[in-house]
Amino acid sequence: MNDIKNTDQIKEIQKINLEMAKYFVRFCEKYQLLCYFCGGGCIGTVRNKGFIPWDDDLDFFMPRKDYEKLYDLWSQYADMDKYSILRPSKTFIDHNSFTTIRANNTTFIKPYQAYLDIPHGLPIDIFPLDGAPNSTIKRKIQKGWALIYALFCSQVVPEKHGGIMAMGSRILLKLFPTKKSRYIIWSFASKQMSKYDFDRCEFVTELCVGPRYMGNLYKRQDFEKAEYLPFEDTYMPVPVGYDNYLTQVFGHYMELPDEKDRISHHEAVLIDTEHTYKKYKGLYYCVESLKEEK
Repeated sequence: MNDIKNTDQIKEIQKINLEMAKYFVRFCEKYQLLCYFCGGGCIGTVRNKGFIPWDDDLDFFMPRKDYEKLYDLWSQYADMDKYSILRPSKTFIDHNSFTTIRANNTTFIKPYQAYLDIPHGLPIDIFPLDGAPNSTIKRKIQKGWALIYALFCSQVVPEKHGGIMAMGSRILLKLFPTKKSRYIIWSFASKQMSKYDFDRCEFVTELCVGPRYMGNLYKRQDFEKAEYLPFEDTYMPVPVGYDNYLTQVFGHYMELPDEKDRISHHEAVLIDTEHTYKKYKGLYYCVESLKEEK
């Protein structure tokens, strides 16, 4: 397993991620899609005017209506030879519940995807923001649908969120073992959880994420538009209400974390920033024994 701790390697990953982010943002601007950094990319923009030194990825939020347009537009008009777009569908599973864009001339094989025959380039992750109802009960129902969506779409048992959740997830997946039945469930759940119009709601929420952030409630006005701030050698979009968002999720985000926490939190089976993942097929990914281990 490759823990990303090497400073030179992180810099190489950041260099490629920046190229990807520039291309992605330009694409969104061209087709009038609203996007903005979230998570560490947003913190880095505001606090560091660039990457957090130990961070190894960039993530984006998009309002649901723009997120839904992205896949078809990218598939038609983006440079798919250079950047693949991956999104779960009836026929495609990558054990994610959100969209990823991957650099095809690089390699970043994640442990939970190592047996899959998919593009394994360095990724940027794209998460939708959905409208949230004002009713507390309706929000709980919405989150319930989001949990169902996450399980049957990713088809991965959540091992780090308690034994009861893991056991319940295994039982549900065994009850519905086929791709068709799982797709019917998660596609219905997706419609239910995303039925609240982003533009008409007072609050918005992130649902295609892990349980830690799932259901976080934000004021829509903080995400109505993007503000461009310096990031490395360019400008990148962040939510116009970035301070409210970052304070709510990360607390005193302008303060550096303890030194022991200044590490990458991602693991990879193999990282190669100079060669395409395709050369490792049958060696580090798309290996049947890895499926059995999983």
